[in-house]
Formats: sequence, C-alpha cells, structure tokens
Amino acid sequence: MKRALLAAVGLVAVVLVAGQRGRVSAVAQRPAPPAARPQTVASYFPDRFDWQHKKPEEVGMDSALVNQAVQAAIAADTPGTHDMTLFLKNSFGKEPFDTIIGPVKDRGPASGLIMRHGYIVAEWGDPSRVDITNSVTKTFLTTVVGLAWQKGLIHDVNDYVRDYMPPHVDLFDAPHNRNIKWDHLLRQTSDWSGTLWNKPDWADRPVGKGPEDWETRPMYEPGTHFKYNDVRVNVMALAALQVWRKPLPEVLREEIMEPIGASSTWRWYGYENSWVEVDGHKVQSVSGGGHWGGGMFINSYDMARFGYLFLRNGKWKDKPLVAEKWIEMARTNGPASNNNNYGFANWYLNLDKKPLPSAPATAVRFVGNGSNIIYIDWENDIVAVVRWIRGDKALDEVVGKTIASLKMTSTAAGQAAR
Repeated sequence: MKRALLAAVGLVAVVLVAGQRGRVSAVAQRPAPPAARPQTVASYFPDRFDWQHKKPEEVGMDSALVNQAVQAAIAADTPGTHDMTLFLKNSFGKEPFDTIIGPVKDRGPASGLIMRHGYIVAEWGDPSRVDITNSVTKTFLTTVVGLAWQKGLIHDVNDYVRDYMPPHVDLFDAPHNRNIKWDHLLRQTSDWSGTLWNKPDWADRPVGKGPEDWETRPMYEPGTHFKYNDVRVNVMALAALQVWRKPLPEVLREEIMEPIGASSTWRWYGYENSWVEVDGHKVQSVSGGGHWGGGMFINSYDMARFGYLFLRNGKWKDKPLVAEKWIEMARTNGPASNNNNYGFANWYLNLDKKPLPSAPATAVRFVGNGSNIIYIDWENDIVAVVRWIRGDKALDEVVGKTIASLKMTSTAAGQAAR
C-alpha cells in the first residue's frame, strides 16, 4: 500500500531512536486553527490512496509533545523475540493444547500513527507493514455480528443463539449451552462448554491449581461471569458464519473495508482444521485472534481507518456503515461484575480511568496481544494505532503526551491573546 504523499513544502522533523525513525508530518506552515470541539470541525475522510498529513500545529497540537509521544512509543517496543511462533509459545506455552494450527508471521518493529480530525500528524516504524494483530481481530468479528443485526439476520442480541443454528450444527445443543445468547458471546460471558477445532474451552487460560482441576472448572450461568476465552470467541465466529452463510472476511470486505478505502493487503485467517460446509461449499471459519495462529493480519493504516470509522460514529463520508446503536451497545459494559471495563469484544473501556489515567473516561481501545492497540478518543477527536507496545502503562504515557500536546497549544494560544 502506498503511503500518502506529503506536501511538497515544509520541513520534516526526524527523530532517530533505537535505530527507528519517528516522523511528525510536515506540510506548508499555516496559522494554527483555534481550539474547537470535535463536532464543530468539518469531517475529513481519506481517499483510498491519498491520506493527507498535517503538521501538528495545523490541527491544534504541539509538535514537540507529539514527537515525545512518538519517542515514548518507540522506546516501549515490546521486549523479546520477533519470531511469532516463539512469541506465542512464550505467551501460551504453559497451556495444554497449545499447538499452533493457523498462519503466523514474524512481527516487525514498534510502529503506528497518530491522527487528529482525520489527518495523520505523526507516524513511526513501518505503518505499511502487514502484521498479525492478535485479539484486535475480535473487534472485527463483533462488528460483523453487528452487521448481521443491522440487516435483520439477527433480530435481537438477547435471542438464544441456538435458534439461529441450522440442523446438524450442535454448538448450543448441550443443556448448559442452550441458554447462551448473542450478547453473552459478544461480551465473553457465555461460559460455553465444549471443544472446537480440537481446543477444549477449559484449556484456554485454565482455571485451578493444577491439571487435575482444569477439566472440572467452575460452571457459571451464561451472562453472569466474564472469562477471556478464545475457544468461545471462535464459537461466536462459527455461529456468525452460519447466520451469514458466506465467509466472514468477504462480509467484512464488502460492508466495511472497501467503503473505508482499506488496502488489498489485509487477510483474516482461520485454522487448518476449521473448514466447514455451508450450502454445499467448503468455507473456512475464521478465528477471533492469534492465540493458535490465524486471525487478522493488517497494516497500521488500515487499522487506523477502521478506528476512524468508529470515531465518526459508524459513518464514512455520508454513508452509515455501522449503526450508532450498535456502537452504543459495544461501548457499554455488561452486567458481569468481574469486569467493568469491557464492552463487546474487544472494546476495552476506560470508565474508571484505571487502565489509562491520562485518557478521558469515554475513550476506548481495541486491544491485541503484543500489544496491538487502536485508541479512539471522541472528546479530543484522536485516533492512534500503537503496535508492539509493552502494555497499558506505556500506552498511557503515549496517550498522555498526545493529549498534553492539545493543552499546550491551548495554553500558548491563551497567552498570545493577552
């Protein structure tokens, strides 16, 4: 994918850190616009092959602090191997059934970009590199379920999933699983019990003091207990496939990625053994992350477009793609008391500001192992993609410096007016 052309005039600020380049976009110098609430700014949407860059001051940001945010992201590169097979082994190797059964690819350096008002103001690393994005994939998956809801293929997220399955699909036939609703799958509170693609539910982050406890885990009424579990997310993907009756990557491409101008380089994979028959055709059921390989492989620019769609409340230009009601539900935490900062997968909330003290309570982030992050901030009209950063503490530093760049600009403007 081509990187958007920078304007021919202006200076490029280059920061060399740990052998990587952190870049703040350069364009012709113009007076900084007055600070304005995001909804008063005319929305800009990037074309497929032309994403405009602006100097931070042109969108009400301070260049020095934006540069500091970039440097903080580069300095917080996730330590350890870039060999993704070994990385996954280090992450999940203590689990039983840890065999990788989907595609993997060695990861690149820390990379990402920062946007305000839709314009790219900074980027670092290699944003055009296609890397595994791990559990950010879950947000693409729940969005596809949302599209089924929008189109009336799913009447209500509080319907029992069993009522949407065709004959001979027994995912929800067991007595415990019959009470699972779509909302439970979306919020990771289903407590689905069983084995899918040769991975038992109890084998993902097993609960208990030792192997003798794992298979006899506590059972919870669906909807009452949050448990992060990739087997159950893959159950949701297979259930969604049965509803759509066509490959979920095809749905995502037609309904979302093509309209927002994403590149042709992203791919959404399943497993070598996750092929099923739908209406006489062999179709691969995709995974909701990279736990056992597979999931979404995508570059930072396409991740940013996806995040920007939600910053604009589901609209791209004048076309609504994702219903605002769906976004409202995704941003709302569920009734399970053991995780108040989680909406639909993988919408991580900031309601108590404990995950990201520097960010507004209304901000959200889509999170994948590594960490891979799409940060969305409606109050400040910011989207940031931060890849291969070592965790929330490091991310909060990046976010804090980014938001501080707005305050610095506001303070300077106020002093100049005196």
